[in-house]
Amino acid sequence: MSRVELIEGTIDDAPVGPFDAATCLLTLHFLSAPERLRTVRAVHDRLRPGAPFVVAHGCLPREGVERSLWLDRYAAYAVASGTDPEQARTMRTTVEASVNMLSPEEDEAILRDGGFRDARMFFAALNWHGWVGHA
Repeated sequence: MSRVELIEGTIDDAPVGPFDAATCLLTLHFLSAPERLRTVRAVHDRLRPGAPFVVAHGCLPREGVERSLWLDRYAAYAVASGTDPEQARTMRTTVEASVNMLSPEEDEAILRDGGFRDARMFFAALNWHGWVGHA
């Protein structure tokens, strides 16, 4: 008997639960802040009290100079890892224009506002961050 069922879709496609845990990996940075909060609240509502929620996704400072610096680091890391410099510049431009990366502080606030009062960052590497909170 399987204990795990993969459900492809959005939070609205997930059963109401209650569930013992949840993860959301490399997804939330595609959602606007209001949609991200709605999603986090919907996950919280599907979890048993005390159940862990682990999230990991990209985030960047919101201020212009700091944000630009982090995007430059993102591109430089790609080049250092073997990516063609022109492709790295294109990647940087695409991320800047089309991904809804919030600051780490804003992301943590969304988790708290979504019901995960004890949300804490447990991972950070360049622009990737991970948090865990409990319902």
